Amino acid sequence: MNKKTLHDINVKGKKAFCRVDLNVPMENGEVTDDTRINAVLPTINYLSEQGAIIILATHLGRPKGEVVEELRLDPVAKRLSDLLGKEVLKTDTVYGKEVNEAISQLSEGDILVIENVRFEPGEEKNDPALVQAFADMADVFVNDAFGTTHRAHASTTGIADKLPAIAGFLMEKEINVLGKALENPERPFTAIIGGAKVKDKINVIDNLLEKVDNLIIGGGLAYTFIKAQGHEIGKSLLEEDKIDLAKEFMQKAEEKGVNMVLPTDAVVADDFSETADTKIVPINEIPADWEALDIGPKTRATYSQIVAESKLVIWNGPMGVFEMNAFAGGTKAVAEALAKTNGYTVIGGGDSAAAVEKFGFAEQMDHVSTGGGASLEFMEGKELPGVQALSDK
Repeated sequence: MNKKTLHDINVKGKKAFCRVDLNVPMENGEVTDDTRINAVLPTINYLSEQGAIIILATHLGRPKGEVVEELRLDPVAKRLSDLLGKEVLKTDTVYGKEVNEAISQLSEGDILVIENVRFEPGEEKNDPALVQAFADMADVFVNDAFGTTHRAHASTTGIADKLPAIAGFLMEKEINVLGKALENPERPFTAIIGGAKVKDKINVIDNLLEKVDNLIIGGGLAYTFIKAQGHEIGKSLLEEDKIDLAKEFMQKAEEKGVNMVLPTDAVVADDFSETADTKIVPINEIPADWEALDIGPKTRATYSQIVAESKLVIWNGPMGVFEMNAFAGGTKAVAEALAKTNGYTVIGGGDSAAAVEKFGFAEQMDHVSTGGGASLEFMEGKELPGVQALSDK
């Protein structure tokens, strides 16, 4: 990675404005999953041990530039304090007099959380006045929020133009892991692309067809490909306007020598519900008034075998409607295959990360990305504004 990291700078006695992604799930004012908080602890601990004065900034939810009481960061600061085993201070505002006074009281190693940056309309607009207010708080900018790097906001890219901008440890790992996977992969390299819509994954599929040995397709988007193969798909998800594109992708795979693998059987249901009647059918025998909601057992076995023989696997998007237990089997089988393989496994955030978590396989993955949208854009080969904005070595 050609961007400056924490090891390239002496932070002792310096005020570090550290952008983290603590956008965690909450219920009744309590944090229900602290995965994202744990992911940034190495950076926070390092800054603290090195004697920096730490000002943490994060967003929570989508308050759209207004103060939303239930999206205040108090529960997040409390959980952070518990996990660090030291006091974490918090302000009720994002910038201004209260924040400046709080910062002036901090000593080396102290940690202050400023209020939810998205309470300010200027955050998502990358407003110069807010950028300046953030920059005035600190001597150095540390970005450890990979999950927000695809957004050019005040606290992710704007501030990076005003201060020396350094990647935190999580950011460094994300870029290195995903970068190596796409630039210099171990082979056989397999990508598994699922999810609902072809349109969300067009650029990813296009970019990966230049790089992978195997491209496995599952989830709702598979049925547009199945239709493109000339099969009837009943009431399964179909993007009529993407059939020609699916044909082009299959053609491109053939030309590039990429093994593109589609479902050969499916779990179909007579209704989109947990209690629907279901059956397993070959992919060319989906009944007219039923819909396919998961990959079938033969497909699961094929996909698992390919994963077992791979040296590198990237997975983005579930194989079926895994939120309903009746249609979770395919996603679970793929998660289990990734947990068992000797190859290096990368989970591209979002629903895939939720799935490996749900089925208890997260610990067995080599890397679970903290950014769904960001890792997707990275896999599309796009430059991420938040990464671009960091200082070069």
